Amino acid sequence: MKSHVQNNAPSGAIYGMGFIGAAVYFIGHAATFGAGVLGFLKAIVWPAVLIYQAFEFLAK
Repeated sequence: MKSHVQNNAPSGAIYGMGFIGAAVYFIGHAATFGAGVLGFLKAIVWPAVLIYQAFEFLAK
């Protein structure tokens, strides 16, 4: 029986580097602990926001 394994490591590495960069940016600009936590959460979801904004721009 053959098994097909699909490896998506390059896209995971790009997302990981983007996450680290976004976390450093958002947490570095935070003035309080709460803003740092919010910055961490923003770093997690930034790709979804980026794609949403791109679709909004392209729909016009």
